[in-house]
Order: sequence, then C-alpha cells, then structure tokens
Amino acid sequence: MRENRLRTLWAAGQPAVNGWLAIPSAFAAEVMAQQGWDSLTVDMQHGVVDYQAMVAMLQAISTTATVPVVRVPWLEPGILMKALDAGAYGVVCPMVNTREDAQRFVAWTRYAPHGTRSFGPVRASLYAGADYPQHADRTIVRFAMVETAQALDNLDAILSVEGLDAIYVGPSDLSLSLGCRPVFDDVDPKVAEAIVHIAERARAHGVVAGIHNGRPDVAAARIAAGYRFVTLGSDARFLAAGSQEMLAGMRRG
Repeated sequence: MRENRLRTLWAAGQPAVNGWLAIPSAFAAEVMAQQGWDSLTVDMQHGVVDYQAMVAMLQAISTTATVPVVRVPWLEPGILMKALDAGAYGVVCPMVNTREDAQRFVAWTRYAPHGTRSFGPVRASLYAGADYPQHADRTIVRFAMVETAQALDNLDAILSVEGLDAIYVGPSDLSLSLGCRPVFDDVDPKVAEAIVHIAERARAHGVVAGIHNGRPDVAAARIAAGYRFVTLGSDARFLAAGSQEMLAGMRRG
C-alpha cells in the first residue's frame, strides 16, 4: 500500500505543512500539489466544493507525493466513507465535541471488526494499491476538529478514544465559542491559552495536534508550541493576495 507521508513525517518527529483547497478545480489542485506541500486538504465544509469536484481534485493531487486530505461537511457516516472510498488518506471531521462523537467518527472510518465502515474502496484501491483493505485502518489519518468550549471541556475524553490519530483546531470557531473575535492568527488571550493547552494535552495522549493558520510566522510559533500539522492559507486566499499585490504594484507605478 502507498505510504501515508504524514505518518512518516510524524514518526520522524517532523511537522507537516498543509495547504487548503477551496476552489472546486482539478487544475487548481494540481497547481497547488506541484508546489511541494506535504498535504493538501479539500474543504467540503465551508468551501464551494461538491463530491464530484472533490474526486477530480484528489486525482490531480495523486500525480504528486502530496498527501490528499478531505474535510467533510459534518460528522456523518455516508460522506466520511465516500471521501475515503475516493482516496482520501486523511479525513478532518468538524465539531467533534464529546467522547461519543469521537468514537463514532473513528468507528465510521475503520473496517470491521474495529469499526463499521462499509466496504467499497472504488478509487482508494487504485490510489493506494490492491492491498488497501488490509492496511487502510492503519494508514488513514483521522483528525477530529476541536473548535468549541464544549470540546475543550471534554478534551481529555476525546483524546483518549482509541484509533483517533489527530485533532485539528479551528481557531475562528474556537474563538467564537469562547466569546472572542473569530480570527486565525492574532487570537485573543483566552484563545491563545486554549491553543497551548490543546497541544499539551494532545502530546500527553500521544495524539498529533494540528491547527489552521494564516501566516507562516504564526504557524512556526505553533510548531514550536507542539503542533505537528499546520495549515497555511488556501488557494482562494493565495489567488486574492497575489492579485492584490500585483495590482498594488501597478498602481504605485
């Protein structure tokens, strides 16, 4: 089975740098994948990407060594299984607030006898190899999103779920839930404290901590704080920022 380079990096004590895909375009995904990201996450929750676009984007990513990840819209078994069947090597699940949420998430992404994932890796076996069924449970990475005050209260219970590989902090939703401004980087002190606490508890449980960021300096600081999966912006933001920079240069001239 094709290796999951996220697991290889983490086993070597290295962080992974993840890019974000919000544009429903296989070509945009291919361009991003060619830039050397460790992984790319197709966003089906807040972006405008539907299932067919996601499949084409995963196909484009698979022309490179970049690891394909999908953020599903919600904690729902059907879309989790279809994302995995399409070849996602990691799944990010929003709003995991309790131990029971985490248990369901893990069960729906593992085959029997350890879970309840239905069998049908239609594209996954093409991407990963014919031995996918034997190794999928140990290869796929499961990220539970920790992004609410409720999840913070239940953090140790969530992290103790067997089979949960990683957590992923959404700073904006976490900020809103804690009564603060919804931002990625320059978060309010209460959120900054929570972000440090989450990394510490994840390390104690042997779970990888991931987080969304908007700037490289912030991502680097969070790696120093213990995060081993950091997202930097999205294709849509890069397109807007690049356009703004070029236009500003022209107007100054």
